[in-house]
Amino acid sequence: MGSNIKIKHMRKKTELSKIRDLLQKPSFTSKEAVVLGVSASTLSYYAKTGVIVRLGHGVYSNPNFALETDWQWEDLVQVVSAVPDGVVCLITALLLWELTDEHSREFWIAIPHSTKAKKIGPHSHIVRYRNMELGRTTIKIGGVDLPIFDETRTVLDAFRILSIEIAIKALKRLASQGRLDFRKMADYAKTLRIDITPYIMTVST
Repeated sequence: MGSNIKIKHMRKKTELSKIRDLLQKPSFTSKEAVVLGVSASTLSYYAKTGVIVRLGHGVYSNPNFALETDWQWEDLVQVVSAVPDGVVCLITALLLWELTDEHSREFWIAIPHSTKAKKIGPHSHIVRYRNMELGRTTIKIGGVDLPIFDETRTVLDAFRILSIEIAIKALKRLASQGRLDFRKMADYAKTLRIDITPYIMTVST
């Protein structure tokens, strides 16, 4: 009996070594593990024994993964990494670009309109976008490159989706910081079919 338990333990340890690279990431999916030869049932075993943490359906993380970042953004890195094709947007993006004082208990993440991705844990707010490429860039947090919409796209999305008050404040702050690119704003606005000319006029005079 004892030898069988030892063999089973060694087998589990061997399978864990297969996902060593995945454990170096903020999070990973069961699909990624399966490709490396580790089954969903084995991941479930690891989660039950505390070797890994289950963040959501088919999404796991290494409990010992250390991020070199402010504590307030640790969860953001895990959430974004766990959302397929997710991009930081709206309130969360405004905060990261220092364009708002608004706060949210959830991280705002954009996903392609056609995908079936669901909310990851209690801290994600999923928003479906038709245009996922305009203004898409990355920002480094804790050594991890996170996809995020640039300042121009984020401000325009604020006018489209958030309150007019939040959007105007963000636009004014962008202008006061000398980061308002009028040509880019006009090009983006044309692509998104939104007219914020009256508001642009107020910050350019």
